[in-house]
Amino acid sequence: MTTITLSPARKSGRRRGFTLVEVLIGATLSSFILAGVLSTFLFLGRSGANMQSYSDMESEARRGLELFAQDVRQASAITWNSETSITLTVNATAITYSYDSAQRVFFRNGFRLINGVTAGTFSFRAFNVAGVEMPVANAGQRTIANASTKQLQLSLQASRFNTTVVAATNTVLSARFILRNKHVTA
Repeated sequence: MTTITLSPARKSGRRRGFTLVEVLIGATLSSFILAGVLSTFLFLGRSGANMQSYSDMESEARRGLELFAQDVRQASAITWNSETSITLTVNATAITYSYDSAQRVFFRNGFRLINGVTAGTFSFRAFNVAGVEMPVANAGQRTIANASTKQLQLSLQASRFNTTVVAATNTVLSARFILRNKHVTA
């Protein structure tokens, strides 16, 4: 024979549910967990965007410096156009490197090499055969530097901005490149 025993809730005819306090506590805990998950997601997204900006900037700077170094090492002559522009003679071909402060771009023969150069951070530095830095601030100094430059150094700082991320910056200081094919006497 089968006996059916009713639970206390069924005996009274009431159905049990959650109380208002239990629902509020559950909702509060759920919102804290959801806020934590969402903030972690946003943090990872921002970090990824920042890493991408830095990676792009780093590869662009590396590519630009490699091309610059190759041309400087092969150059047989240098002409200082200004403090931020030089023309190298490589295999009888004139190659001009220049920095445009309005666009914040470092160019090679009019083609962009490095974008987003921070204002006031770009400089070419000239050194003679003894390794002494030579000024190139005015036309007279640049004329002397045209004949005496044996080493060349480039420095700049680049930055990238993203709407969701703080600026990623990269400081580039090149080694001193020697104009191997240029004849300079001490």
